[in-house]
Amino acid sequence: MSVIYILLAISIIVAVGFFIAFVVAVRSGQYDDSYTPSVRMLFEDELVKEKPKKSILTKKD
Repeated sequence: MSVIYILLAISIIVAVGFFIAFVVAVRSGQYDDSYTPSVRMLFEDELVKEKPKKSILTKKD
């Protein structure tokens, strides 16, 4: 039973270590995208659909 407690403690320590490494990597800019902004002008723009003009509808009786 004591082995389970030891393994649980080790796994929590490893998880905290990975979390700290992840936070350090994010803060240092490891995941910043520096490539896409330079080629953004080469991408095709999406077509913008125009909204239909509102017209005044009259009801003929």
